[in-house]
Amino acid sequence: MNVGTKVALVVATTAVCVAAAIGVLVHRITAGNQLATARTDLDRQLLSAAYDYAAARKSPARVDPPNLPGPVAEAVRQGVRVTYLQTGGTHPVLWAATRVSDRNVLVLSRSYAPEAQSLADLDRTLVATGAAATVVASLTGLVLGVRMGRRATAAARTAERIAHGELGARVAPDGRDEIARLAVSVNTMADALSARLEAERRVTADIAHELRTPVTSMATASGLLPPGPASQLMAAGVRRLRTLVEDVLEVARLDADAAVVECEPRQMSAMARRAVTGLEAVEVRVVRDAVVTTDPRRVERILTNLAANALRHGAPPVLVEVAGPEVCVRDDGPGFPPELLAVLHASGPQRFRTGSPAGGTGLGLTIAVGQARLIGARLSFRNRPEGGAEAVLRLPAGEPGSGCTGT
Repeated sequence: MNVGTKVALVVATTAVCVAAAIGVLVHRITAGNQLATARTDLDRQLLSAAYDYAAARKSPARVDPPNLPGPVAEAVRQGVRVTYLQTGGTHPVLWAATRVSDRNVLVLSRSYAPEAQSLADLDRTLVATGAAATVVASLTGLVLGVRMGRRATAAARTAERIAHGELGARVAPDGRDEIARLAVSVNTMADALSARLEAERRVTADIAHELRTPVTSMATASGLLPPGPASQLMAAGVRRLRTLVEDVLEVARLDADAAVVECEPRQMSAMARRAVTGLEAVEVRVVRDAVVTTDPRRVERILTNLAANALRHGAPPVLVEVAGPEVCVRDDGPGFPPELLAVLHASGPQRFRTGSPAGGTGLGLTIAVGQARLIGARLSFRNRPEGGAEAVLRLPAGEPGSGCTGT
């Protein structure tokens, strides 16, 4: 149930309670005043009739009527002048009685139907007024609630967009209430987050740029060493370090939206085969080939990263299957850990996190997802029922809005 509905229900319930309380109070006060006035008037008439009876003058009062209500007769026998409203019959009747001798009772009575009808009319008016007030209050509460709900929903959606990487999203504050303060807080948080991430990007890019020169020098120096196990070990370490530096630079370029897409028509099978060149225990199977307009370097980088990730964290053999504009990379390993798969589905891979006990830098999937987003492709991850991990890359095949315009 959204905020608008809740506010409308609260306002409607409050309006009903207030209208009912006011209606009951007005009914009781009016009924009491009517009865008190009628009793006073009939009692005054009874006193006048008693004087007429004592003076032997004609009077509308009756003496010892047979239909005198029991409570009236009991009160009069005790010497009390009484007025009594009799209900339960066809019409209510108001009685007034007093003793005029040891054996005689003087009685006046009249119909109380006009007052009862007046009270019923008042009740209908109160119900109609209360219903109208409830409807108006409910509609007002619904309008206010819907407006509050929309503002809160807009703030929540903006926060979700920021959480998914759209750091330029902002909420337009409206008013001076708590929701407006929430909008300002979300904007402040987004500004602070953007500034922090930008500072981290700059530091990452600067460090990677500074490392390129010493890594190049190390690569040159390792090539001058005499052949042997030590030189091979150093060369392998330098190659790994160079790959890491290039990966960090690539992530920095993707984060800064500084990458340039260069598109051209290419066969999917050719890009898949080029991507896995040099990787052992990787098989390419072409179910159906297709020509797509895309950036071949980025597609090959995505497939290389997926296949290398499958070899490193899965188990050979690794199968790269081409089916038109879709490429599926499978391995026979234990699959993605459940916690990592939940992160992949929720917000994409997190850099420097692999989910594997073996460790690793964890930049491969980050770069693959960034490259796929850049060329307008879709990249999904899942575990196969029969075992093993599966990553599926689907290219847009040159559709409008795919990120490629062709050359």
